[in-house]
Amino acid sequence: MDQDRLKRLRFRAWHRGTREADYMIGCYFDRFHGEWDVSQVEWFEALIEEEDVDILGWALGTLSVPDEYAGPMMERMRLLDYVEIPR
Repeated sequence: MDQDRLKRLRFRAWHRGTREADYMIGCYFDRFHGEWDVSQVEWFEALIEEEDVDILGWALGTLSVPDEYAGPMMERMRLLDYVEIPR
């Protein structure tokens, strides 16, 4: 996997605009990106182009997940057990 591509994705995952989105999206990236194949990286690249409020709603189950994001990657995101908040 292209390391520059992953560095850009990590930066975008952790610089969303709200602390809640940073933790949810950034921690998701940090925890799982090492296991992703090219199609999963492309899924994440598309996802982070969406509005934070939508991503959070899909992950929290308060909004219906669009077909293009439904599936195993979003199901994993919806578990929220990957979020680690520093104390």
